[in-house]
Amino acid sequence: MSQLLPFLVLGLALLWWWDSMRAREAAVGACRRACRAFGAQFLDDSVVLRRLRVQRDSGGGLCLARLYHFEFSQTGDGRQAGYARLLGRRVVDVHLDAAEHPPASPVPGLGDSRDP
Repeated sequence: MSQLLPFLVLGLALLWWWDSMRAREAAVGACRRACRAFGAQFLDDSVVLRRLRVQRDSGGGLCLARLYHFEFSQTGDGRQAGYARLLGRRVVDVHLDAAEHPPASPVPGLGDSRDP
């Protein structure tokens, strides 16, 4: 039994890494779509995990709630901040701070713009 413990720990670590990468990919895609909808440039093509916690989803089950920050530019000169909230791997919200023009139509797959 004690010989299986390292393999179990390694397997759990790999599952954690795989799930985290899939959530990050979902956040990057949502941020890219939101920037495109606002006519902004998604800078560095990356997001940074700022918060991770356990939260209940709409069905009452436990899942990981992640908050990713990113930067965008509307003019190409300066950087502005934004964030994306995920429950599990589902994007709940993407917010672009100080975005000047709202999109003509809602961004598919995104929720409302409440602060985290």
